[in-house]
Amino acid sequence: MTAPLSPTVPPAHGTRNLLMVVIAVFVVAVVAVGGYGLWYILIGPAAPAAVSSEAPVIPASTSVAAPASLDGSWQVNDSLGSMNDFSASWAGYRVQEQLVGVGGHTAVGRTPKVSGSMTLTGSTVDNVQITADLTALASDDSNRDGQLHRQAIQTDTYPTATFKTTQPIDLGTLPADGKIVSVTATGALTLHGTTKTVQITLQAQRQGGIIALAGSLPIVFGDYGFQGPNSFSVVSVDDHGIMELHLLFTHA
Repeated sequence: MTAPLSPTVPPAHGTRNLLMVVIAVFVVAVVAVGGYGLWYILIGPAAPAAVSSEAPVIPASTSVAAPASLDGSWQVNDSLGSMNDFSASWAGYRVQEQLVGVGGHTAVGRTPKVSGSMTLTGSTVDNVQITADLTALASDDSNRDGQLHRQAIQTDTYPTATFKTTQPIDLGTLPADGKIVSVTATGALTLHGTTKTVQITLQAQRQGGIIALAGSLPIVFGDYGFQGPNSFSVVSVDDHGIMELHLLFTHA
């Protein structure tokens, strides 16, 4: 009589060999792609939305009473909102890069260390002065952030970026509470030790005693004397990017 067929059971050493091959492939991927690239493949989140596609964010849980008069000095308030949902005051960048083993990726870095002021007289905004501490820029990868201290914008050498208006902004009429309006601010932007005259399109909204501004500006790196950073995990970085800002002002 012929013995019944039994399921084929692979030898134990065969299973171990297969496991070792899988582990080896995984290790090679870590080395080739780099820690950040592997992290991005597995769990990396999508980049935060561009501010140009959003209205200014006034924190829902925050209420500041309107001053008796809107005229006077308004200061950037760094105690309102949160960087968890980017409802706080911040400035930052958005740049397209190509990562080893990953492909296209949008790098977004933002700093909450922003100070500044502006003056409102009737329906005219003037004397806007903003300073951003670039040493506090944080993205989804600390390695990228570290490179910026020595490469590209070189925050160890050029720790701040500034913007100052060179002409008043005429609102025409003061917008109603809660209404979003678009304005253009003309001024001097200083980045990486170079100053250029720029025009930034802003969306503005007032709610009670808070004025929120959000805007963006295309930046060509060569215009400011630097190029994108180099890294073992980065194939290439565009030669241009977008400066973004979101600011919350309260009456001084």
